[in-house]
Amino acid sequence: MGRVVLVTGVARQLGGRFARRVQREPDVDRVVGVDITEPVHHLGGAEFVLADIRQPDIAGVLAQYGVDTVVHMDVHGSPPSVPGVGSRGSVKEVNVIGTMQLLGACQKAPSVRRFVVKSTTSVYGGAPRDPAVFDESMPAKSLPSGGFAKDAVEVEAYVRGFARRRPDVSVTVLRFAHVLGPSVDSPLAAYFALPVLPTVLGYDPRLQFVHEDDAIEVLRLAAREPRRGTLSAGTFNIAGDGTLLLSQCARRLGRPTVPMLLPAIRWGRSLLQSVGATDFSPEQVRLLTHGRVVRTAQMREVLGFEPRFTTGETLAAFARSRGPGLLPPETLARTVDRLADMLEPPEVEGQDEEVGRRG
Repeated sequence: MGRVVLVTGVARQLGGRFARRVQREPDVDRVVGVDITEPVHHLGGAEFVLADIRQPDIAGVLAQYGVDTVVHMDVHGSPPSVPGVGSRGSVKEVNVIGTMQLLGACQKAPSVRRFVVKSTTSVYGGAPRDPAVFDESMPAKSLPSGGFAKDAVEVEAYVRGFARRRPDVSVTVLRFAHVLGPSVDSPLAAYFALPVLPTVLGYDPRLQFVHEDDAIEVLRLAAREPRRGTLSAGTFNIAGDGTLLLSQCARRLGRPTVPMLLPAIRWGRSLLQSVGATDFSPEQVRLLTHGRVVRTAQMREVLGFEPRFTTGETLAAFARSRGPGLLPPETLARTVDRLADMLEPPEVEGQDEEVGRRG
């Protein structure tokens, strides 16, 4: 018999895409998708089970199907668009309590041999004295105090505890940079979709992105038996090559920016939400202030994964899927360049010769 893969969070587009993709693996016999609501998209040949991972009943699902591989994708920063789970408290319950129950069920299931969790680089936090680049061994300078980032920190702590209790299970934690793509629903995607982007005055953070196609592929790679010379167990940063400044992102998206003082953003969250900023949490503000960049050497050298899309190409694909902004990117870039030229002090004739004589 081939492998039996259980995928959580299949009601979301990314989880549904992965459930469809993993079915094509030659050694996979059955895929079981679980969520608290029935997905509106097709899952291919996967079997859907209406189940809440926050409840002990998930143990019965593992036992009934003889699951040997669990891919936990039901860890999110924004609520799904379904009734009854729209509050921040409900999202935290799914992220943290759901992970606890799922891990407890896996611990008691002798059939489980592989566990993969979709985490986030947000676990590194966001602080003024952060290192320029984080690797997997670096702790956060300032631990996240709330929101999705704190959920992810707690989730990873429970996963590490599970790995100690079940050393026979191969456990993989994938820390994704911000995933973007046509079907991704996330706070950053909602922010980039705004007609005008509020930014923090005086800051231009560096950002990294992962294309949703690459996210699906690395999850598939982590869930299968590793190839010779590679390992799939451990913790890995996942990001496309390169970085972009927030100002560069805005120009490429054709979105004008509105720089605001940091206190104004902190105290004006309700106003920003009223004009369409669906999530302007403290975590989002820290990202737009300090940014975050991670090193991906282990992703290539140990996991053996090479992303198809760079950070810039991922943003370009996202921009095409969302349509043009208020200003065409080329026009916006030319405007910014003209303003920079206007602000540059004029050269005084003979200035270079005078400076040379003084030197």
